[in-house]
Amino acid sequence: MTVAINVILIFVLRVLNYALGTLRLVSITRGMKTAAAALAAIEALVFAVVIAGVVSDLQNLPNLLAYCLGASAGSWVGMELESRLVRSYTIVNIFANQKGFEITEALRGAGYGVTTTLSQGKDGDVVTLRSVVDKRDVKVLVALAHDINPAAFVAVEEARGIQRGWLGVGRGGKLVG
Repeated sequence: MTVAINVILIFVLRVLNYALGTLRLVSITRGMKTAAAALAAIEALVFAVVIAGVVSDLQNLPNLLAYCLGASAGSWVGMELESRLVRSYTIVNIFANQKGFEITEALRGAGYGVTTTLSQGKDGDVVTLRSVVDKRDVKVLVALAHDINPAAFVAVEEARGIQRGWLGVGRGGKLVG
């Protein structure tokens, strides 16, 4: 019975360790120094406890397997936590040599804020559209654009911070102040 409990404990703690690591990295990229430092301390403590249970007997395959599978599951759990708990914004850039203004109107009609400029591409005029959206809205926004112009070029980048303006959040846009 204690063998099973030990294996389960190693697995659960390793999942926690990796999930905390993911959230710590998100905190670092967002400049949240205090949160990153606190998460690092907890992550280090959990890691020390887990690794002690594994390296004391590397011939113990159930413990080693629990450690490895916990890392795998923890990576998945960390990504799920990040996508659900951490609000992140993305800049979607759309370059269209045809139907650019139609894409603009469709996106605005769907509640997204869009800044449109006329640009010069390799083969002539291009309409450049930029929209800052919640990361979860990217697929919807890109699908709307590609429904109108399947050849539109899309480049997506992370927005590290946003201030002032219209934030497209689907059908419920809001002003950012």
